[in-house]
Amino acid sequence: MNNEKYKIPEQYIGGEMDVLAKVECNSIENAKLLYADVCNRLSDVNSWEAMSNTSLSSFTIIDSNGNVVKRQTKQGDFIRIDIPGPGTKIGHGFDWVCVEIVSNDVIEQGNLFSIQVRPSANPNSESVKIAHFLDSIATSTFQIRRVDKTVSAEEHGRNETPNLNTGNFLDNLRNGLVGTAALLGLSYPQWKSLVEGLVNQGRKHSS
Repeated sequence: MNNEKYKIPEQYIGGEMDVLAKVECNSIENAKLLYADVCNRLSDVNSWEAMSNTSLSSFTIIDSNGNVVKRQTKQGDFIRIDIPGPGTKIGHGFDWVCVEIVSNDVIEQGNLFSIQVRPSANPNSESVKIAHFLDSIATSTFQIRRVDKTVSAEEHGRNETPNLNTGNFLDNLRNGLVGTAALLGLSYPQWKSLVEGLVNQGRKHSS
């Protein structure tokens, strides 16, 4: 594993979050099957809402040309996020992130699959301003990890600060409110529901 490239980013400003759900399998063979299944589920971003027990947001994969696609996500894609409440003008009503890293690596005693995303501009707009309630310094790293017979699904948020540089007063106001709510932990149920859904829907492989 290339630790420098695929490790979780360092935390040095704003908020951070770590969410975890794990399953203990009865054999390494079953753990490998579960790992492969959960990796496929994580890559199917369009189905994240359906996998979550608490449906707070919906997610759609957008390719580098700005088109909706029905496939597993890959590096260079965008993810269009529809969260409850009003969106921004700059994001055409949505929040946007770009997919920076998609990797599947061998680690000690197991495997690690990572998808890292970062707030981005709206690919369907001429504006280069960040169209997300968090600033571009923030990252979310989603990981599926297998160590021996244990498989975990994780979300790690780092350097979460509200995006107040949209150039639009109302968008800045909205981002300040939503970003502050996220820093207070109101986004935790979304990611906890997702990571639990990822591993629990694959439990047929755990025993």
